[in-house]
Amino acid sequence: MSEYTKVKISDFLTERQGRYKPDEKKIAAYKRLEKIDFSGTIHISEKPTKTDMILVYPGDLVISGINVAKGAVAVYQGKEPVCATIHYSSYVFDEKKVDLEYFKYFVKSPSFVSALQQQVKGGIKTEIKPKHLLPLEITIPDLKAQKEIVKKISENLCNVENLKKEIESQENYTRQLRQNILQEAIEGKLTVEWRKSNPVKKSNPDFDAEALFEQIQKGKKTKNLAPITDEEKSFEIPEGWKWVRLGEIINEPPKNGYSPKSVNFATSTKTLKLGAVTYGIFNPNEYKYINEIIPKDSCYWLKNGDILIERSNSPEYVGICAIYDGKDNEFIYPDLLMKFRVNELLSTELIHKILISSFSRKYFMSKAKGAQKTMPKINQETVVNAMIPLPPLAEQKEIVTKVESLLAKVTELENQIQERKKISVQLMQSVLKNAFDRKI
Repeated sequence: MSEYTKVKISDFLTERQGRYKPDEKKIAAYKRLEKIDFSGTIHISEKPTKTDMILVYPGDLVISGINVAKGAVAVYQGKEPVCATIHYSSYVFDEKKVDLEYFKYFVKSPSFVSALQQQVKGGIKTEIKPKHLLPLEITIPDLKAQKEIVKKISENLCNVENLKKEIESQENYTRQLRQNILQEAIEGKLTVEWRKSNPVKKSNPDFDAEALFEQIQKGKKTKNLAPITDEEKSFEIPEGWKWVRLGEIINEPPKNGYSPKSVNFATSTKTLKLGAVTYGIFNPNEYKYINEIIPKDSCYWLKNGDILIERSNSPEYVGICAIYDGKDNEFIYPDLLMKFRVNELLSTELIHKILISSFSRKYFMSKAKGAQKTMPKINQETVVNAMIPLPPLAEQKEIVTKVESLLAKVTELENQIQERKKISVQLMQSVLKNAFDRKI
C-alpha cells in the first residue's frame, strides 16, 4: 500500500520570476503564448498585447490562471522562450517529487477544486495566481504510486476519449445536415412533388417568380443593379423561379447601426451586441446599456421582422444574419451590424434561410475585406449584390414549412448529442474523482 503525504504545491513547483512591460526590449524578439486549450495544447501567436508579460522557458510547466481546472495546463516544449501575459504563470517542477502527468490530471480533478474552495477565498472563480496555487496543501502518494495511478487513469480515460470523438463526429454530422437541408431547399429539391401538383402559372405571383418580381419592382426607387450572368449561377433553379439580387427585393438599402459608448448601469436605451446575431438566431439577452436618449423616430430602433447582418466579425461569422423578433423600439443596433427589411410580399423566413445557407455564407466570406484579417468587413454594396434564388409566393410558404419541420428533427438530434456531451464530462470527472479518492 502506497504512503500518502500532505505537501504544499510549492514543495515541487517553483515559480519562474520576472515581469515585463509589453514593449521592453528583452522580450521584443519572442513570440507570445496566446492560449492553452482545455486539452493542454499550447497555441503560439505574434499578436501584440498591452498587458504585462512573463517569460516561459523550454521545459517549464505553464498554467492558465483562468482555466487551470478545465485542463489549461501544459509543458512548453519549444526551443526558445516565449512571452505570456500575467494571466499565466510558469514553473520549474521537481520531477523527483511529482510525476508531471499525475499533477496535470490532479488539477482537473474534483479534489483540486475542493482544495481551492477550502483554501482560497473565492475558490475556483478566482483567477489562480502563484500566491494562490503554491501554498495549497494536497495529499499525494509516492512517485511510484503516482505513475501507477496515471497508467490506470489513462486506461479508463481511453473510453471517455473515444466517446468524445464520437460526439464530435455527430456534431459535425448535424452541422452538415443543417446545411444540406438548406441547400436542397434553395435549389428547389424539397418541393419537387409540390411543383408537380402546382405547375407554373404565368403572370400569377403565387406560381410564377417573374410575375412576383415585377410586382415588387412597381414603384421601387432604388438604382438598377448589374444583371446576373450565367457565370454567377452556381446551380440550376426550377422552372418558375428567378435569380435576383438582394437589393432588388428589399425596401431600402441596408443601413449601418450606431455605437455610442456603453455604460455599466441600467438606462432606458439598450443596444445589441454582436452575439445577438452570431449564431443565426436572434438572442435578446445579448445587449448592453448606453447613457444616451435616441429619438423614437430614429432609424436605429429595430422593428419586428428586420434582418440584422454582421458586417464585421471573425471570417467564419462575417455576413451571418438573424431576424429580429423582439418588440418594436426595444433595442437599437451597433455599427458592426446592418439592418434591412425584405419586401412585404415575400417570406422573411425564407430569405433568412437562404442567407444562412452555405451558398450565401461562401459569398459573404469571399467578399469580406479589411486591414484586420481577424475582423474583415463587408459593405452595403456586397449585401445588395448578394444573389437570391427566388421561388414564387406559394412555394415560399411550402419551403419554409418543410425546412422548419426537418430542422426541428435536427435540433432534437443536437439536444441528444448535448446530453451525451454532459455524460462524457461526468465520466471524465468520475474517473478523476475515483483516482484521487484512492479508489482506482
